[in-house]
Amino acid sequence: RKEYVDLYVNYKFNKSVQKPFEDFMRGFLRGCPARYWKMLLPEELQVLLQGHTTYDWHLLEKNVIYAGYTESDQTIRNFWTVFYELPEEKKKMFLVFLSGSDRISGYGLEPFRFCIADRPVENPDESSPCAVTCRPTLLLPR
Repeated sequence: RKEYVDLYVNYKFNKSVQKPFEDFMRGFLRGCPARYWKMLLPEELQVLLQGHTTYDWHLLEKNVIYAGYTESDQTIRNFWTVFYELPEEKKKMFLVFLSGSDRISGYGLEPFRFCIADRPVENPDESSPCAVTCRPTLLLPR
C-alpha cells in the first residue's frame, strides 16, 4: 500500500504536470533568464513579478504630481479627505482605476508617481473623474 500511495502521489504532483511545467519554465526562462533571478529568494521574485500588496497611502499622496492644481486647492483637499476615509479594498480599487492594477511594481511606492490633472469641462458638476492608465493620470474636474 505504501508503494502504491507513493507512486500515486508522485504521479499527481510530478508526472502529470511535468509537460505543462516544462513548457512554462521554457517560456519563463526566455523572458527572464536564470542568471538574473537565481540570486533572488522566492519571496523577492514573487514581489518582483506580481508587485507589492501592502501600501503606504501617505507616500502615495506625497508622490503625486499636480497639473492645473496645487496641493492646497479645495478640490485636491476634498479628494484626499475622501480617499483616506475609504476602506482598504476601495483604495485598491482606486489603484485599479488609476493604473490598471491593484498592485504596485516590485520597486515599491517610492518611485510610483501619478498625476492629478484638472479636466477642463464646460460643467464640472456633470462630469465624472476619469483615468489614463498608460501613464497613471487622474483627470479630476473641479
